[in-house]
Amino acid sequence: MIMTTIVYNERGVKLEQFGTVVLRYGLVLVLLWIGMLKFTAYESEGVHGLASNSPLLSWLSGAMSVRGFSAMLGIIEITLGILIAIRPFAPMASAIGSMGTIFMSLITLSFLLSTPGIWQPEYGFPYLSPNPGQFLAKDLLLLGAAIYTAGEALKFSNSKVSAANKIAMA
Repeated sequence: MIMTTIVYNERGVKLEQFGTVVLRYGLVLVLLWIGMLKFTAYESEGVHGLASNSPLLSWLSGAMSVRGFSAMLGIIEITLGILIAIRPFAPMASAIGSMGTIFMSLITLSFLLSTPGIWQPEYGFPYLSPNPGQFLAKDLLLLGAAIYTAGEALKFSNSKVSAANKIAMA
């Protein structure tokens, strides 16, 4: 049997650890920020325009007031952000928050197929319009961050690592 030893570059390991923290808490900040904006009139109108064209959400946005629907989405986004943030203390709850964000991002990305004005009129696919097309494209990055944070949190959800070490690894 041949044993292979892998030696990691310490700077690379530290950079990866720092990147994990920035990725997780950047995702948290974005979710909290966007969630809070859902309580403003201008964001409510923007969300309504996107959701009303979505086969997945049009029924729900029609059943509630514009502001009520937007506030509900804001509460969901804030809750998901908080769940992801508590990873050092509750990795399974954090993984659930990340999985909720995956689901939310997939719904938002579906707007690329259902919202009028996404593609530049003269060019079509793949030329996204500045708004709302390019605005929605950011959700692909949020999806990737949520997939990573879900996997990373699940990895530690059943581990016997001490609470102090969990905080240090977050």
